Amino acid sequence: MAVVPGAVFRLGSPPWMARWLESEPQPLPGAWFADETPQIEVDVPAFRIDRCPVTVAQFAEFADATEYVTDAERAGYGMVYGERFWEERAGACWRTPGGPGTGVADRADHPVVHISWNDASAYAWWAGKRLPTEAEWELAARGVRYRIWPWGDTWPPGRANTAELHAGRLDALDAWLDWWRDTCREHGPLPRTTPVGMFSPAGDSVHGCSDMAGNVYEWTATPSQLYADDAPCDAALRRVMGRYRVIRGGSWMNFRYQVRCSERMHGDPGGWSNFALGFRCAASGAGPGFGRDESGG
Repeated sequence: MAVVPGAVFRLGSPPWMARWLESEPQPLPGAWFADETPQIEVDVPAFRIDRCPVTVAQFAEFADATEYVTDAERAGYGMVYGERFWEERAGACWRTPGGPGTGVADRADHPVVHISWNDASAYAWWAGKRLPTEAEWELAARGVRYRIWPWGDTWPPGRANTAELHAGRLDALDAWLDWWRDTCREHGPLPRTTPVGMFSPAGDSVHGCSDMAGNVYEWTATPSQLYADDAPCDAALRRVMGRYRVIRGGSWMNFRYQVRCSERMHGDPGGWSNFALGFRCAASGAGPGFGRDESGG
């Protein structure tokens, strides 16, 4: 685990980020990102966080030791993106991420997917850890100083597992759909995850954490709330505030703009999961010799 000293920092995106996103050739409206603002000052005590997302092999050890059955296994299906839209794929779960006929024998070092909030919490408890808070996750991803991505404010190719790693630069939704349809037809709707830590150290955060941009979405412990009551976000998003949990990091499915350190997603903790969603664990305290970090590092 990486040790992250306690710090006071400003959670979320500064005002210029919204203007930058509007000026970029990305397909999403500005309202999509409105829940990242305004920035709020938070005080985060020292903590530890997994350097990488929990892998298939690690989750298998837990499942074998406890006979744990995930929410997707109990439901009998998992959420998979088909050629054109999300669908409930019968038999899809962490063991068969694309549904029947798929497996994880060659994915032991990939992040586990089809993990609900309940599943992630159960694993964390078994491991003697917990899920990170949203503020802990963002601090571990970018440090005290604001950074667009874990390594900085530029996007060199090959530092993260996003759709652009596989399809090349993407600036339009139609181009993404073309790539994904071709991928599905050739390989089936399998998650395009990569081994954890594959992009280390170039893609690591200032605190030495890997895969905090892309690979898989990651659950946090934090209930979804707006940073300010008057944040100009979509009405549908307002309806899930207080009920959903914050998800961070983006995934292998996303554009570079959706894997920024301050990008927020929200998921139903009542059993929902999909084939791009995983997690990493955290633990309180940092051991002797560590204090606060208010230097902006």
